[in-house]
Order: sequence, then structure tokens, then C-alpha cells
Amino acid sequence: MTLRSAVLIIGGAEVETLLGDGSRLIGPLEQALLAYSQGSASAPPRIAASSGRGLLAAMPAHVPGVGLAAKLVSIFPANRDLPSHQGMVALFDEQDGRLLCLMDGRPVTARRTAAVSAISVRRIGPPGALVLAVLGSGEQARAHVELLGPTFGEVRLAARNGERARELMASVGLCSLAASFEEAIKEADVVVACTGAMSPVVRRAWLKPGAHLVSVGSGPELEAAIVESATLFVEWRGAATCPPPAGAPDLQGVPAQRLTELGEVVAGMRPGRRSDRELTVFRSTGLGVEDAAVASHLYRLARAGGLGHAVEW
Repeated sequence: MTLRSAVLIIGGAEVETLLGDGSRLIGPLEQALLAYSQGSASAPPRIAASSGRGLLAAMPAHVPGVGLAAKLVSIFPANRDLPSHQGMVALFDEQDGRLLCLMDGRPVTARRTAAVSAISVRRIGPPGALVLAVLGSGEQARAHVELLGPTFGEVRLAARNGERARELMASVGLCSLAASFEEAIKEADVVVACTGAMSPVVRRAWLKPGAHLVSVGSGPELEAAIVESATLFVEWRGAATCPPPAGAPDLQGVPAQRLTELGEVVAGMRPGRRSDRELTVFRSTGLGVEDAAVASHLYRLARAGGLGHAVEW
């Protein structure tokens, strides 16, 4: 006889409530990145199928003692009335493989990406950073402004879509609008690029000495001169050794020994920033262990708070 079990379904609005501004994810994400860099977690490279207009990507992962999960995410950059990233995260019992929960993956992706960026700023960014520049006007830009913005004295926003940038600035209320990417970046201590651009949007000459640059876009946001001269940090070395959509397009061909994993910095295995004038770059691609950690964390919060809808499976 097959025993039926209840599966918790958590919709987008409830996921947003559980996530908050994303700050509560930093602890679980640091532990997941540490587990990956220490070799105890499993996260194979992202795979994807193309529809011609976009991709459907799959990201399974296991973090021992935390969670076994898989994210399915569609990436359609040309979307205008819908988010470019949509999907779901499925959480399984790591002991017997039972499906425990299905949740909206769109807000999970936005908030966990911003939270990992925040870890890089905390661990690698320049001490006493005051000026933040965020490039982009989509969901990732919003998540980064909302999470990082309150910790800076000045927040600048710049985007190719001026109308959407003005809407974001009006709704968030934490930033000023710069006329160009260059204007936003000049003299900024921390720069976050989340543009979806298919060609570089950040130039080496615009970055001040000692700046920390975060790039989360799926396209090659960074000028080659930045990659050549900066100290490079990643979630995993596959960012350079695996082709897109698993790896980062602007790190292809970079020797793996030039890269430091963020989890190695968290663990104290390798140093972060070494000098006040050092240019540091965190090139984010996303990693399945991040989604597994967040899904497990939200599942526990939802059960404790009576959120979600249980269905017989």
C-alpha cells in the first residue's frame, strides 16, 4: 500500500510575506555556501532547454541537514508585462524523498540573489562604504535596493528603461535617479549590476579604487578590463569552467585558480579583501544550494505560522 502524504503549497503572496526584505536569509545562505565550498553539499551545474524565446532551467541541490530541493525557472528576457524570471521550488524530505512543499520560485530567486550579494558586500566590500549604485530597474534591482539600500548613506539608481526606473524609485523611496550608468558608478563604493544586458554595461574607468562590484545579470555585464584587473569572487568555480547557462559569460576562460568562492571566505579558508584600494568583483550565477536553503527555511516558517495550503499528494 502506498501511503499518501500532505504537500504544502505556498503561493507568491505568502512567499513574499515569509521572505520580508531578505535579511533573514543571510544566515541560512552563508551556511549553504560554506557547505558547498567544504564539499559536503551537492549542486550539479544548471541545465536548460530553449524554446527559442527563452529558457527553462533546472537546478537541483542537496545541503545535508538543511534540504533537498530543485528549482525550475523560466527565463524570458523579452517579457514586458510579465517578470522575466518565473518558476517554482520543490522541497523534498532528504531522508525518504517525499515531496514536502511547492512554492513560488520568482520571489525566492529575487530575494536570495540579493541576500547573497549582501553577504559579498559584508564579507568583501570596502569598510565604511557610503555610496551604493544599482544598475537596472527590474525585480532584481528592486530586491537589491530594498535589502542593501538602508545600510548606505546614498543610493543611486540607473537603468536603460528610464520610465521603469522612475517607477521603481517612486515606490521604493530610497534612491536618486542617475542620468547614466557612468554617472551612477562614479565614486560609488559598491556597484550592483542587475541589468539583463547582452553586452558590457560597466567600464573599468568608471570604478573608483577600492570599489566592490556585484554582477548578477545573465549576460556579460562586465568589461573585459574589469575581469582582467579585479580580484574575483564567485559562488562556485563552475562560473568560469562551465558554459552558460550554468556559468557566467564574462568569466569564460578565466583560470579557476583566480577565483575565490564566497563560501571559502565565510569559512575562513581563503581571504576576502586584502587592501583598501583593491577592486573586488562578486560575479553571481546562482547556485542550487541557495534555493535549497531558502526553501527549507521558508517551509519551516510557513508551518510554524500556519501559512500555505496543504493538499493530499
